[in-house]
Amino acid sequence: MVQALLEAHRVLKPGGLLIDLRPAAVHRRVGIIEDGEYKLLWRMREGFDDDHAADRAVADVIERGLFKQTGRTRFPCFRTMDNIAEFREWLVDFVERNGHEPHDWLDRRLEKKLTASPPKTKIAVSAPLVLRVLRKL
Repeated sequence: MVQALLEAHRVLKPGGLLIDLRPAAVHRRVGIIEDGEYKLLWRMREGFDDDHAADRAVADVIERGLFKQTGRTRFPCFRTMDNIAEFREWLVDFVERNGHEPHDWLDRRLEKKLTASPPKTKIAVSAPLVLRVLRKL
């Protein structure tokens, strides 16, 4: 990631802004939204090595005096899904992209919960996002 930040520094004009928007290094929460209320079913247990490496890369270019952080905020993000098929698609992609073991048990647990829930119940995966604004020095 340091190389990407160095390239961004090279192409930005002086005072230009770099927006760093990434998921926060916290475990995603899987739940349902039933009658407008979020109910947690499970916390994912993913690793954060890449996230911590990216944070170190940002700190490195700031320490070098290439950028100055001018803003940072963290805000919630919910990905909602209408049915178990959409969740399965998301979960397969998540597992493959992040090198995790399959979560078939979570799929079964969620399907059981949905069967017992009102018809308009949604599936929701919650993970906050972190937005940093870096100004080229």
